[in-house]
Amino acid sequence: MALMETIREDLKNAMRAKDTLRLNTLRGIITAGTNELVAKGKTPQDALSEDELLTVLRRLAKQRKESSEQFRKAGREDLAEIEDAELSIISAYLPKPLSREELERIVKEEKESLGISDAKQRGQLIGAIMKRTGGNVDQGMLQEIISDLLA
Repeated sequence: MALMETIREDLKNAMRAKDTLRLNTLRGIITAGTNELVAKGKTPQDALSEDELLTVLRRLAKQRKESSEQFRKAGREDLAEIEDAELSIISAYLPKPLSREELERIVKEEKESLGISDAKQRGQLIGAIMKRTGGNVDQGMLQEIISDLLA
């Protein structure tokens, strides 16, 4: 079953269960997908590819994570908890990020294959890793690993 079909089916189940948090989050995902289609010049009846949908989901997850951090800084733990709950719902549809060991191995392989020796070529290395992994990495961990290797 395609990812968007799964989301739509989960939306129906959330309606039946009267789970308002999950329902609102899933509606937000579907809306963000529709907005992405319109932004690309397609009609709302068209379908996003799996990669496009994953990009939308990653963007939504990043927004929830940043919002949660901001709410915590402002002392609004109640709102931060809502953002965290939405983040966990969105994250369930994302593939599991690579482990640190897997990511270190990929970084070393790409560094060797590109012949990168100094920090000035960091952007080239990051681009190659993102392309190879499909963006399925923890950005903070990636930056840390690259800094250690290029130091």
